[in-house]
Amino acid sequence: MAQYDVDLFVIGGGSGGVRAARIAAGYGARVMVAEEYRMGGTCVIRGCVPKKLFVIGSHVHDEIADAAGFGWSIGQVSFDWATLVANKDKEIARLERAYTTNVEKSGATVVKTRAVLEDAHTLRLATGEKVTAKYILIATGGAPNHGPIVPGIEHVISSNEAFHLKELPKRIVIQGGGYIALEFAGIFAGYGSDVTVIYRGDNILRGFDDDVRKHVRAEMEKRGITIITGCTVAKIDKHGRDFTTHLSSGSSIASDQVMFAIGRHPNVANLGLETAGVAINPANGGVQVDGWSKTSVDNIYAVGDVTHRTNLTPVAIREGHAFADTVFGKRPVEVDHATIPTAVFSQPEVGTVGLTEEEARAQFSHVDIYKTDFRPIKATMSGRDTRVLMKLVVDGTSDRVLGCHIVGDSAAETIQAVAIAVKMKATKADFDATIALHPTAAEELVTMRTPTARHVRQAAE
Repeated sequence: MAQYDVDLFVIGGGSGGVRAARIAAGYGARVMVAEEYRMGGTCVIRGCVPKKLFVIGSHVHDEIADAAGFGWSIGQVSFDWATLVANKDKEIARLERAYTTNVEKSGATVVKTRAVLEDAHTLRLATGEKVTAKYILIATGGAPNHGPIVPGIEHVISSNEAFHLKELPKRIVIQGGGYIALEFAGIFAGYGSDVTVIYRGDNILRGFDDDVRKHVRAEMEKRGITIITGCTVAKIDKHGRDFTTHLSSGSSIASDQVMFAIGRHPNVANLGLETAGVAINPANGGVQVDGWSKTSVDNIYAVGDVTHRTNLTPVAIREGHAFADTVFGKRPVEVDHATIPTAVFSQPEVGTVGLTEEEARAQFSHVDIYKTDFRPIKATMSGRDTRVLMKLVVDGTSDRVLGCHIVGDSAAETIQAVAIAVKMKATKADFDATIALHPTAAEELVTMRTPTARHVRQAAE
């Protein structure tokens, strides 16, 4: 008789948990996955997938406007928000079914309920059933964080609710300067909303390269999005169906919706982690793990946003796969969290990989910068006032490309390919030796010959 009911119990049916379950089951493990909401997790249900669908739809407005420059005469057009939401819901339901089916096809069992740890090997389901497991994987993800409670916080929506609004707001105030806030700013503006972004810092996209931050802000403002930095929302008043957002600067803004996108927190509450002895990382509030995703308890692991390491779906998937390979495949795999490509589906789009200029100058004594911003070929005919930014950060000593930053159409698609070269430690000479593909925006990456800046850090005396 087996000592445990299952070899692996996964709490959370998101991208990381599902990948771990499928790979572990493929190695012959008896696996159970508990998901209390919907299979697919943040990314599939209320994150990157529906958001990207909304982004794609919001581009149509620009495409129609740009068409005249290419000879098209397009008559009166209309947009229906309810149709967009309904069609998005159908696609998300399809993906959820696919996630469930793929887990079950792998041989794992899915239970649609909450699971709480009673000790290091025992879980109690919301149904009252107890399950024992040799290994436990925590993959419960994260949730929007509204930050400090302000008067009127009950009127605020998060990105979760934004996907299910009954109607498109004519005016919306969004607090936050990170990728979620900016992506929704572009979405709502693209569909015709009057958008105001409020951010406490000196500029949006904290943590990104400074040139990227400046370029994105300038382009968003050209599109009519108001960006107010250096202040926060102090209070929200409701008047019938309208809201008045009072800012710390003393000014106020009227709108139909107020959205907060100021960060996310790991879903660690009420899971029984303390009971089982699982430690929380005091620095970030996530489950504390080592390089192998192991927690403070030997048989309990955690992957994805619940660890608050790098909150990206492909990272969670890689961590879940590596966990299953290590524990059940007897093939130790440690995830390399360096040089992870990142995209922001703002408008304009951002694609970045490797070090920012500031990070490189702090780590390397000699840093060369290659930078260009230019009008894309489409804009020469459409007449749109927009520019593309491309930037390479290079180690001036070894010639290795340390970082690449792109702002413009298809930046994310381009950076995925560039990330391979950066990961392989390609040099600027390797980029220069690559023949350009003309006419493309990306050809600039292999035709920038002269540094726009050279930085040499003086040695301390």
